[in-house]
Amino acid sequence: MDIPAPADAAVPDASPPRDHRRRLLDALAEVVARKGFADTTIADIAAQAHVSKRTFYEHFEDKSEALFALYEAASRQAMHALSGALDPAQHWHGQAERAIAAYLQTLARNPPLLRTLFIEILHLGPEGLRVRRRVNEQIAAFIVQAVSARRNTPVPPLLPTLAMALVGAINELILQAIEQDAVDRLPTLAPAASHLVRCVVDGTLAGHSCPAEVTDAAQPAPPASPH
Repeated sequence: MDIPAPADAAVPDASPPRDHRRRLLDALAEVVARKGFADTTIADIAAQAHVSKRTFYEHFEDKSEALFALYEAASRQAMHALSGALDPAQHWHGQAERAIAAYLQTLARNPPLLRTLFIEILHLGPEGLRVRRRVNEQIAAFIVQAVSARRNTPVPPLLPTLAMALVGAINELILQAIEQDAVDRLPTLAPAASHLVRCVVDGTLAGHSCPAEVTDAAQPAPPASPH
């Protein structure tokens, strides 16, 4: 068994700083999956990455900042899978299911990490919620852009609020799978998730829009009747 070096030791390592950051994020994922975020220490992370605590602090202010960075890095990887699965040669219905399946397959590769990112991030207060919201907004913006990019089809713009609702619905399916210890079955949710996307987008295309008070919560309420 390898014995990790003491966390405060000057660990000989000729790796470049960028590699240190990646190793620290990988180490955080491994330690948190094993011990939980609350019980994970900076010393644990540094020892797992085989670097000193000083090296950790050269990249992150504390373990919360490191978790935010891990969340965003994993989200970028999932987004890359999502966008990389799009094929303009296919009908958009097929594209939607293929892209969502690729996204869910990426998430399902590391169940402990997925649980950490989807559950632990909610325990980090307002900053954790802001990071989560920022990532969700990026996914919603991707959906709007993907719908707008459909060729040879008159597509009304998809409201950002509807795109965010789709993200929320799919996230809820993912959370349910985490709670049921069924992360490995996430890819089987692709047909249901893509069906939901098709219903919303096709409804918009056909002009079956929702009432204004539902589709755009930012619209002011009508003035009260003087009577």
